[in-house]
Amino acid sequence: MAELQDIAVTSTTGAFNYLIESVTNPTMPNNYFYLVLIISLLCWGAEIMFPWRKNQKTFRKDFWLDAFYMLFNFFLFYIAGYAAISQVGVYLFNDFLDFLEVENIVLIKLQDLARWEQYLIMFVVADFIHWNVHRLLHKVPFLWKFHKVHHSVQEMGFAAHLRFHWFESILYKSIQYVPLAMIGFSLQDFFLMHIVTISIGHLNHSNLNLSYGPLKYLLNNPKMHIWHHAKNLPKDRSGYNFGISLSIWDYLFKTNYIPSSGKDIPLGFDKIEDYPENFGKQIIDPFKR
Repeated sequence: MAELQDIAVTSTTGAFNYLIESVTNPTMPNNYFYLVLIISLLCWGAEIMFPWRKNQKTFRKDFWLDAFYMLFNFFLFYIAGYAAISQVGVYLFNDFLDFLEVENIVLIKLQDLARWEQYLIMFVVADFIHWNVHRLLHKVPFLWKFHKVHHSVQEMGFAAHLRFHWFESILYKSIQYVPLAMIGFSLQDFFLMHIVTISIGHLNHSNLNLSYGPLKYLLNNPKMHIWHHAKNLPKDRSGYNFGISLSIWDYLFKTNYIPSSGKDIPLGFDKIEDYPENFGKQIIDPFKR
């Protein structure tokens, strides 16, 4: 137990020091703080110059709430809990492997491939895992209670990407860790992929008229993702357009749905007017009976 406490304290301290160094040293390599900030400002600038919904305000409904979600999910929660939880989880998992006398769970070795090929494989595998987890968030009532936080967005903009319950981070990362570890990827390999997925996610939620032409069958996009957030959907399924970065999974498994432009459709879910509107109540709501 003492060893686990040491790991938790060391991880939390390391996360805090990393954030401080990131903020005070913009030229630091792999500076996560300023990369996220730059990506956000670029997407916001594009929305201001080329808005799809021209009647939507620059500071749309809940803009600042979503901005706080970015600060909390990407930085404060990472320091307050996720760094410790992930490191302790990895330690316990490796300890479990030692108990089973398993020295290495790497089943597929990619070291002979070019680095870009390794990252491409990691990106595709991770995105397919995310697509499946995303479907579970809609299909399993207990998980949907957490995912409703993200779907409480009623006006779409890049920062809507950032509104999600902290429990989703733990769920996504926990489920994807073992499959990616089995093909030889480590936690350090996730940085570049994470920046790419953040960029695509920002664009998917942005107020931009983008579909990428023929590439829409490969890449998720705002004109497709807006229908994922639609309030009024056919009731025979638990949702549509589950793709995170890639749209190909939805086309392959017949969960795609783009009946029209979607430019001005109502967003959210049934009885959204009764859903909490502030951060604290939204975070607590899934734990209520």
